[in-house]
Amino acid sequence: MSQSQQILVVEDEPKIAQILVDFLQMEGFKVHVLNDGLHAVEFIKQKQPDFIILDIMLPNKDGLSICKEVRQFSNIPILMLTARVDEIDRLMGLGFGADDYVCKPFSAREVVARVQAVLRRTQQTITKSLITYKNIELDLERFQCHIDQKLIELTPVEFRLLLTLVNKPAVVFSRHSLMQASYEDDRIVSSRTIDSHMKNLRSKLALSSPAQDLLHSVYGIGYKIE
Repeated sequence: MSQSQQILVVEDEPKIAQILVDFLQMEGFKVHVLNDGLHAVEFIKQKQPDFIILDIMLPNKDGLSICKEVRQFSNIPILMLTARVDEIDRLMGLGFGADDYVCKPFSAREVVARVQAVLRRTQQTITKSLITYKNIELDLERFQCHIDQKLIELTPVEFRLLLTLVNKPAVVFSRHSLMQASYEDDRIVSSRTIDSHMKNLRSKLALSSPAQDLLHSVYGIGYKIE
């Protein structure tokens, strides 16, 4: 976990905000504080913090409204602060999209531990959804391919072909196995169709990364990436 991660604390009680800042900074986090809910969403859009600690009761705009707005454009982890124990079950049941809840008064150490736990869990989820090989990154959630951090437009079939190959570098896949991996509706296509897709995929990879020739055809068998 990066110790330069940025945390936004939205809390209108200065003493509570400062305690959180002190303990989070001791763990290496960079901390921003807002004492008002009015401009919180705008700040989050512009600064894109790694984590948000959000009080429910705030001047001008309450934390629940902020949380719901943020969830319309981001999955940034959110920990809600509430002054009432009985609110936690209700809020979790209503599904406002927060990742965790802490009731006041709280231990600052516990809050920091909760933040670290949610970040670890979130990072594990992100890692599982990203497949990387050399300079290629495949985002399974967004169905996107990046090469050297540049977005490459692939068709769904091309994406599945590349994913199959990247998952097992140097393994030679037959055209039949690539066909099964690339078409989810069990349609029957010819080996020439796979060859055509592979040709297009190779061209796109070559344009994005001319120095690397990653896709290779194996005569009489199929294809591999190496």
